[in-house]
Amino acid sequence: MEFQHISILLSECLDSLNIRPDGVYVDATLGGAGHSLHIAQRLTESGRLISIDRDDMALANAEKRLAEVRDRVTLVKSDFRNIDTAVASCGVEQVDGILFDLGVSSPQLDIAERGFSYMHDAKLDMRMDQQQQLSAYEVVNEWDRNEIRRILWEYGEERYAPQIAAAIQRAREQKPIETTLELADIIREAMPPAARREKQHPAKRSFQAIRIAVNDELKAVQEAMERSIDLLAPGGRLAVITFHSLEDRIVKNAFRSAAQGCTCPKDFPVCVCGKQAKVKLVARKPLLPSMEEIARNPRARSAKLRVCEKMPRK
Repeated sequence: MEFQHISILLSECLDSLNIRPDGVYVDATLGGAGHSLHIAQRLTESGRLISIDRDDMALANAEKRLAEVRDRVTLVKSDFRNIDTAVASCGVEQVDGILFDLGVSSPQLDIAERGFSYMHDAKLDMRMDQQQQLSAYEVVNEWDRNEIRRILWEYGEERYAPQIAAAIQRAREQKPIETTLELADIIREAMPPAARREKQHPAKRSFQAIRIAVNDELKAVQEAMERSIDLLAPGGRLAVITFHSLEDRIVKNAFRSAAQGCTCPKDFPVCVCGKQAKVKLVARKPLLPSMEEIARNPRARSAKLRVCEKMPRK
């Protein structure tokens, strides 16, 4: 099946990266290759783009979609949390810009067999890397009830987490929960009638939580931010698109921490901590999609773009 994707905040990302035609850039979340294509089109033959993804379908699609710029692009299969080793495997030590488009991509949601969606029936899966062992099936059927409650609350901010976790336990005691619609029905029935009538699908938050747990997304984001900042050359920029508050909080805190200089008490006559700011924030507040973009692509509604720039060492 064709791996189609609409790039979100495309022009804002390209402008934020300050792309030099002969620079070295990283698209850490290749996905549908839309961002990669437009970055590579701005590079000359002396420029280079390293595009990373752990999804084999995304990498295979990129071979076709990036054909016209393939001489400037290196495709790497890797988890973006290992961005430093992925870049090093290409013989590169520092880069001029890095882009992250976090979360699940549109093709992963739209292709029913991937098991990400509560709108299509499929085997419980939700793995971004199809070769990893842990899937949504194991989480739902084998994890302790209290652990399921925890991830629903922490990762999905689901207020009915206790009831849903209990319902999952009762259902799996009868037989394994095998499909997405089966799980969605269990979640819906565990919620009070008023919650079922909300505009948002009753299973949305729970499916998000399970997906995050399967792919260890939040810890991966934290590790990736720290490693990405260290990879940037002076003047290089890190641009990150997030889609929910948990990711955005991690990115915002990572940027703020890296932008903080001396932490000595204000009454110290000289700095003794030696801490220097690694980056400066390009803007205090995130860039948001326009109403026109949201009208074209409703999935852009919750997107936020944060950007920081590497400071030269003093």
